[in-house]
Amino acid sequence: MNIFKGLNGSALRVWGFAALVALAVFSVTRLGLLGYSVLFNDQLLSDLLAPLAIGTLRDLPVAAGAASPWLLFELLFSAKWRSRLRWPLFAVYVFALLFVGVSEGVFWDEFSTRFNFIAVDYLVYTTEVIGNIRESYPVGKIIGAMLLLTAFIAWILGRPLHAAAASDATRRSQLGWGLGLIVLACFAAGKLAAPEFSANAYGNELADNGWRSFVAAAGQNRLDYRHFYATRPDAEVMADLRRLSGHADVTASHSPVMKAAHVTQRQPNVVVIMMESMSAEYMATFGNREGITPNLDRLAGEGLLFSRLYATGTRTVRGLEALSAALPPQPGMAVVRWPNVTNLNTLGSTLAARGWTPHFLYGGYGMVDNMNSYFNAQGYQVSDRTDFREGLVQFENVWGVADEHLFDQALIDLDRDAASGKPLFYHIMTTSNHRPFTYPDGRIDIPSPGKREGGVKYADFAVGQFIEMARKKPWFDNTIFVFVADHCASSAGKAKIPVYRYHIPAIVYAPKLVAPQRVDTLASQIDLAPTLLAMLGLEGDDRFVGHDILNTPPDQGRALLSTYQNVGYLKGDLLTVLEPKRKIETFRISADGKEARPVATDPQLADEAIAYFQGAAMLMEKHGRRSSDS
Repeated sequence: MNIFKGLNGSALRVWGFAALVALAVFSVTRLGLLGYSVLFNDQLLSDLLAPLAIGTLRDLPVAAGAASPWLLFELLFSAKWRSRLRWPLFAVYVFALLFVGVSEGVFWDEFSTRFNFIAVDYLVYTTEVIGNIRESYPVGKIIGAMLLLTAFIAWILGRPLHAAAASDATRRSQLGWGLGLIVLACFAAGKLAAPEFSANAYGNELADNGWRSFVAAAGQNRLDYRHFYATRPDAEVMADLRRLSGHADVTASHSPVMKAAHVTQRQPNVVVIMMESMSAEYMATFGNREGITPNLDRLAGEGLLFSRLYATGTRTVRGLEALSAALPPQPGMAVVRWPNVTNLNTLGSTLAARGWTPHFLYGGYGMVDNMNSYFNAQGYQVSDRTDFREGLVQFENVWGVADEHLFDQALIDLDRDAASGKPLFYHIMTTSNHRPFTYPDGRIDIPSPGKREGGVKYADFAVGQFIEMARKKPWFDNTIFVFVADHCASSAGKAKIPVYRYHIPAIVYAPKLVAPQRVDTLASQIDLAPTLLAMLGLEGDDRFVGHDILNTPPDQGRALLSTYQNVGYLKGDLLTVLEPKRKIETFRISADGKEARPVATDPQLADEAIAYFQGAAMLMEKHGRRSSDS
């Protein structure tokens, strides 16, 4: 064919030239991320030097792929049009490379990783994500700077680009062909390169390429447990799950809730406040000295504090899943994101069967992450920012209304429902402790936008104001308040699953019903629902595999953790990690949770880990499909 006749040295040289430009941008991006990690993530420069060399090798095939449209351009267009369009298209090409590089910087600032499934998800919620970026960064100035830099680079490299495309002698053709073959060889080698090369998660991320990781995330959002992870015979798994959960007859169809003594002879109201990104590390209760959570610290001292409770994941939907369904985290998408999940046994449905009316109240738009659909399907009465009383909201940003307005609406709803005489159950989800960290002026001594510390302090302020206003209500004395985070503020760390990044506060506050106490038993977010039900003296047949923390022997405590692909089982100081390709690794975790040293895997702990995660997969097989399967 004639198209192959045009595959000469000049076309290949243009391709190679464009690939070198991409390679340069990739390298500068990696250097920028390295510098950020050293300055702000307490990483040692010496630990991150190897990723520079490894990352460059991995950039080669991606650069070849990014530049491949230039081959088509050189082959399909006539010489006249190539001459006219080559420079403006090159400028667009450079801008695209810079745009992705800057986007990687923004994503790294938030998550300390290359692009992953979260970045893919964000494409679905472009309005919220773009709004968040606009409110968090000087977008106009950044784009202006990128345009100026693009013009400068295109001007500097314009002449070499045209020279590469000029007619060539035989030797130059040979050189062009040679470059093309080298790039192709690198591409083939890069396809075989493993993304991980060390135990340092930062290093592995730096050595990766954002373009590659984005494409990989888009193609790997389906993670069926049985297909990718270590398994055991189903009968053995269910037998172990019965033992580990403390239930006498857990099956794939039902499991009873644990029994415990009544807190009160009445049926108390239950109000769960799930706080956006409220890491335990921000509280003085856990050693913080900034004084940014005085209200939460006071509630922790006056209430029932679970001091060693860990989130199951790193996103809001994972926290909602853990508290509502008390299920160990599944690889991939949280259950909240699955379509067609109906009649799932949840905390809300359990309480509804005993006279409570379950509500889910969210300060943002509930269509994000399928929240409204999920809670509606489970029988909750759902409200979000679109349902707030007219004129109530005086401050909001792209992610939601200010927490104080969310609590104002909650008080209105609680007053209304309390008049029915029925016990109340509310699951309230906040938004203010989220980038861009904007909030009403004059509330705290950190001006808005106040970065993370400001977001935390304002969220704490709103909690304090809410409790003081609730204290004046006739229903307050018979209400159990639960304050818990959905996840931590950051998931970054050296380890594959950095344990200290999952530590969250969990406080049960009911001055007339619950005596102050500190419980140091290791626990998981999935344990809160069974614990609350046990405190209420309720029993049933719900599919909960969590523990009643108050009746769990200290040496039997455990936590269940997850990233998108890896799931972990923490017991004592040993973390057993299940990974795709049926891989199992075990790490000894330091006292502060920051260090993870590889050790031999304990077969019993591996069996227990599989029992939890495979068991959860079995329990969910009849309840719907993952969102990626639709």
